[in-house]
Amino acid sequence: MPILGQNQYGKAENRVVKITRDGATHHIKDLNVSVSLSGDMDEVHYSGSNAHVLPTDTTKNTVYAFAKEHGIESAEQFGIHLARHFVTSQEPIRTARIRIEEYGWERIEHTRQGAHSFVRKGQETRLTQITYDGSAWEVVSGLKDLTVMNSTDSEFWGYVKDKYTTLPEAYDRILATEVSARWRFNWTDDERETPDWEESYEQVRQHLLQAFAETYSLSLQQTLYQMGARIIDHRDEIDEVRFSLPNKHHFLVDLEPFGLKNATEDGAVYFAADRPYGLIEATVLRDGVEPRIPVDLTNL
Repeated sequence: MPILGQNQYGKAENRVVKITRDGATHHIKDLNVSVSLSGDMDEVHYSGSNAHVLPTDTTKNTVYAFAKEHGIESAEQFGIHLARHFVTSQEPIRTARIRIEEYGWERIEHTRQGAHSFVRKGQETRLTQITYDGSAWEVVSGLKDLTVMNSTDSEFWGYVKDKYTTLPEAYDRILATEVSARWRFNWTDDERETPDWEESYEQVRQHLLQAFAETYSLSLQQTLYQMGARIIDHRDEIDEVRFSLPNKHHFLVDLEPFGLKNATEDGAVYFAADRPYGLIEATVLRDGVEPRIPVDLTNL
């Protein structure tokens, strides 16, 4: 007889926007919250009995009610409130996993100036996943769709060449990528003080951007490691960082047929290719720590 394996259920992608009014100044938290519950759920699969099933519609209602009752201090803290509630209020539920995407809103202000490093403002999505089994917590936060570019200070040469290699060596190239990153906190139990989730996110984001901008890059792998190492070195609350970095290739356009020289030192014209693309992925860990973030970030 077939037996039931791992299972879970919940309500996915609950869109909730919470406005907090501080006089004439308003603050926005814009979240996409997915709830996943598991535990003593064998019977509903075998016989259809719903005796242990909290309706997914109830989990949806809980998300909205908690946004009003508790507010949304941070995506992480909101997820902790929800996970604790589901595990402690429903005996059949043994583990709750809360996944949250947060969409940032910036106040309109004057345009900032830069040098040769750029970030597309307001494009990234903040992420967190909270897992609670009644005794221990795991908090993995991150971001995706953060597009960055260095228009110089990047080279790529000295690589392996075989009969299929056509790529010319580059000593002054554009380096651009769309950062997808996850970082795991070492906070796991209620006996310890929780990190300042908002400050942590802003600082981690700033460190990875600073490392990207300040690294004279001989490969995207080198840049990735410097980004992760800077986070580990500067943020004691984080033990592990996982990156997935597509290399957003920019190729020099051949303008010789038109009698034009297209040299990087003169300010070149590039073709921005969207695919195929190199995909660079790696984990950076605090020494002595075992990795726990999945290798495939699409599963997180």
